[in-house]
Amino acid sequence: MEKEELKQLIQDQNQFFNANATKEIGFRIQQLKQLKSLLKSNENELNEAIFSDFKKSKFDTFTNELALLYTDIDEAISKVQKWSKRKRVKTNLLNFPAKSYIYPEPLGTCLVIGAWNYPIQLSFAPVIAAIAAGNTVVLKPSEIPSATSNVIAKIVNENFSTSFFHVVEGGVSITTDLLNLKWDKIFFTGSVNVGRIVYQAAAKNLTPVTLELGGKSPAIITKGCNLEVTVNRLVWGKFLNAGQTCIAPDYVLVEKSIKEQLLEKLKERIKEMEFSFENKNYVQIIDDKNFQRLQSLVDKDKVYYAGNFDVKTRYFPPVILNDVDFSDQVMEDEIFGPILPVIAYENLSEAIRSVKKCPSHFLVMFLPTINLLKRALLMRFLLEEVQ
Repeated sequence: MEKEELKQLIQDQNQFFNANATKEIGFRIQQLKQLKSLLKSNENELNEAIFSDFKKSKFDTFTNELALLYTDIDEAISKVQKWSKRKRVKTNLLNFPAKSYIYPEPLGTCLVIGAWNYPIQLSFAPVIAAIAAGNTVVLKPSEIPSATSNVIAKIVNENFSTSFFHVVEGGVSITTDLLNLKWDKIFFTGSVNVGRIVYQAAAKNLTPVTLELGGKSPAIITKGCNLEVTVNRLVWGKFLNAGQTCIAPDYVLVEKSIKEQLLEKLKERIKEMEFSFENKNYVQIIDDKNFQRLQSLVDKDKVYYAGNFDVKTRYFPPVILNDVDFSDQVMEDEIFGPILPVIAYENLSEAIRSVKKCPSHFLVMFLPTINLLKRALLMRFLLEEVQ
């Protein structure tokens, strides 16, 4: 879209929002039901598109993307009435004998900038929240998985009013044009570097922003943990989506006395999984640029285990790196791929201090004394920190 068309789009959405149509709870529920119906009826197209972009299987597309959205929509529909009700709160002495309430109000016209690694889920999840809250939405999906972006645009733009919900496709220039407009809310999922650009653009208009960024998330493994369970979870969490997940374990800090056991079990588990496109349990790296970036992070002298690479199909096998140091190139930024560096430690406190010295690091710990409830609470905390 041209700049003038984008300006007209946001003017139309502002006008529609100011007419108060989106404030009606019934309207919000109707739009959410329509979105769910459209996603369900277009599952085949979405499966074909994301397979074209990633070689992602129907099973993974459903479990990693669509099922999460259906759950989000169902929850929003069932709770939006409660979320939108006024809430009685205490009145302080200064305002006595008045009564005080909080009235939840939608912000207005929202810009959602989606990410490429889970292009369906990470595009529509913030849209669902925006619609439930009574806003209008412009969605800019990532252009990198182009087939998925095209299907998303087709589904939305053929079935929703432009003045309420519209998809704008394009690359960096379109995103720049969108950020130069005044929005009431911006939601961005992506890298830290681009997040800074989005934040700076929003600051010019004092627009509130939600940034869902990545980071290096170490898994700290102590000698008292259940190693079988730990390895199974590590392999699943790290190599799901070929490591292209913002909350995947980025690297491992393992107590020195069990490092060799861990390495051997990791290798065995990876072999058991037989990660491949044919087995429908693995995806390709999104593009040649990222494939080459990941290759540059693999120090051949530190490779403990690796499969066969295929540049043509962008198949990047699981790689385990041993005897890694915090000064290595692979430890500088988020890996965002199927490379798992392993670092040994002798003192847990020192290991944690090493992590804290690095920016954007979050802890996932496998400790023998943490029960399921505590683990769930820890993961919830970590997820909230990442977001």
